[in-house]
Amino acid sequence: MRVVVLGAGIIGTSTAWHLLQRGHEVVLVDRQPDAALETSFANAAQISVSYCEPWANRQAPLKALKWMFDKQAPLLWRPQLDPAQWRWLLQFLGQCTDRAFERNVAQLVSLGAFSHATLKQMVADTGIEYQRSERGIAHVYTDAKAFEEAGAAAELMRGHGVQRRVVSREELLRIEPALQAVADRIAGGTYTPTDEHGDARVFTQALARRCAERGAQLLFGHDIERLEVVGGAVERVHVRARADGRTQALQADAYVVACGSYTTPLLASIGIRVPIYPGKGYSATLALRDPARAPQVSLLDDGRKIAISRLGDRLRVAGTIELGGFDLRLDTPVARARCEMLLQRIEELFPGVADTRTPEQGGDPQFWCGLRPATPTNIPLIGRLPLARLWINAGHGTLGWTHGAGSGRALAELISGERPAIAMDFVGFGADARQRARAARAASAAA
Repeated sequence: MRVVVLGAGIIGTSTAWHLLQRGHEVVLVDRQPDAALETSFANAAQISVSYCEPWANRQAPLKALKWMFDKQAPLLWRPQLDPAQWRWLLQFLGQCTDRAFERNVAQLVSLGAFSHATLKQMVADTGIEYQRSERGIAHVYTDAKAFEEAGAAAELMRGHGVQRRVVSREELLRIEPALQAVADRIAGGTYTPTDEHGDARVFTQALARRCAERGAQLLFGHDIERLEVVGGAVERVHVRARADGRTQALQADAYVVACGSYTTPLLASIGIRVPIYPGKGYSATLALRDPARAPQVSLLDDGRKIAISRLGDRLRVAGTIELGGFDLRLDTPVARARCEMLLQRIEELFPGVADTRTPEQGGDPQFWCGLRPATPTNIPLIGRLPLARLWINAGHGTLGWTHGAGSGRALAELISGERPAIAMDFVGFGADARQRARAARAASAAA
């Protein structure tokens, strides 16, 4: 088939790759001049299969209210005169139960394990290098009460086959000696040796080049003008080149919308409503001043709910969620406060290790923000949409890099008429895909 993939972040590019692997003709479209220049550009760098708990849980509503007036809060809700935001919030509240949390965790872990295995195979097949580190992820607790509660979360994840274990302060310091400077403030941690980290942008851009080598047409620097619908099916997509304004209509046997947060307005233009809302996240990429004392293991800081990953001679610190619409400004008071928090926390945990000076102080921190496309469940939308020939692969929230390879493979399999070997509810394929997947595995085992 000929397939047009709209969006060249990690999700869209992975989808294009797996479609090519199955013999399809692919056109990959993005408004930017290269792949991975928006939400996949400077994320936390973690492949965190073991740390995938959804935002919605029993404690979330109270915490969100408590944090509303804190510019540096991990989750900041900024009310808008936007019906989509309020619809999303109501759906989110409906997921803040123990039963929903358990159901959502199960699907997120299933997709994560499937995706991690897929990523490893893709790396083996392509030889792409992206400052990859397979040293695992450690979750650091500086609050004794929070550390006491970490055991329950670790046990929950182990129930889903995840190797997440509680470690004492002493063991955590052996796992990551760079934390020695704040040893007296650490209560303990959890650790998963099977997780990893690496630069999502570098990987995605290299994968896009591999797609071109396999025959894909890359239409970068092209805005998506509109989807044309005829007789209950998408007939063509109209795009416009940013360089010269020329338009063209692309026809295909299938169209994949993988536009992150911008999936919502694009689909709304043809009457399809999806529960994806942008969660603005921030990162800072810092030059290392003392590489010998920099962390090697990717870290999660429970105190500030941020992730820290070393990428060669740089340190990436990322985190926070801001629910305030399609706002990508970095110069607002809230944005500045959140960026400053990232710098302050790195200096607190690793004093003198990275250049945390602000531009006003003579430093050059590479600040960035991106819109994480979040669903109320945190489970992405992968599958067939109501209009013929139209498919979706979006809504991955903070786990786009973790779930990208597997999401691309799963959708390519669905488009090809295959059924992915994963316990997950795919859009447009019935309400209880998990039971069917379990039954298939049981039948296979019996055979």
